[in-house]
Amino acid sequence: MDLVEVLPNRLHMLRFPIGQAYLWQDGGALTLVDAGNAESAAAIEGAIRSLGLLPERLERIVLTHCHRDHVGAAGELAARWGARVLAHRLDAPVVRGERPVPEPVLLDWEIPLYAHGLTVPEAPPTPVDRELEDGDALGFGDGACVVHAPGHTDGSIGIHLPRHGVLFTGDCVAAVGPLMLGVFNVDRVRAIASFRRLAGLAPSVACFGHGDPLTQDTAPALAEAAAETPA
Repeated sequence: MDLVEVLPNRLHMLRFPIGQAYLWQDGGALTLVDAGNAESAAAIEGAIRSLGLLPERLERIVLTHCHRDHVGAAGELAARWGARVLAHRLDAPVVRGERPVPEPVLLDWEIPLYAHGLTVPEAPPTPVDRELEDGDALGFGDGACVVHAPGHTDGSIGIHLPRHGVLFTGDCVAAVGPLMLGVFNVDRVRAIASFRRLAGLAPSVACFGHGDPLTQDTAPALAEAAAETPA
């Protein structure tokens, strides 16, 4: 796992072989956005400690959606350190193991990529302490709020920190190569609409589920990529 500073003393990316998570600091209080795969709890704890922070100060784990590379370690981390797990109401039953993971409608070129993604260990059923809705306040980042961004999954969300100009897009947007709509969507039309909604927030920093964060010329780059995405 790689630990990458995005904003000094505020935001770090934790990059795994497939997927990534983000650690946000409010003083000593910590929030994790996504939680890597089912085998990543020890690495996440080690990353927190390497920053001179205390894992017992992890207050919440906000899941952008229900896929295994984002949910995997959430339950173990929550049980170990007392963090609350938050997910959108529509994805929460999948996270809890009550419903199957929704099958995406794959484009031809996505098929081999999807097969590779399935090499990530399955996420165990994970309790969800709070079910989220669009516009909900999340209690960190001086006003972080939920932006419902369906399409990748029905309950996919973005997380917007307007006072810091930061946006977590989950897998709605990807930056692996050119900035683009994320892959493996259950509803491409809704995903494109969500991409455009997120781009309309005009953040100065965008953090993706896959690919390096964008910290320069972010708003125009997002707007251009969203506008040029074909239906």
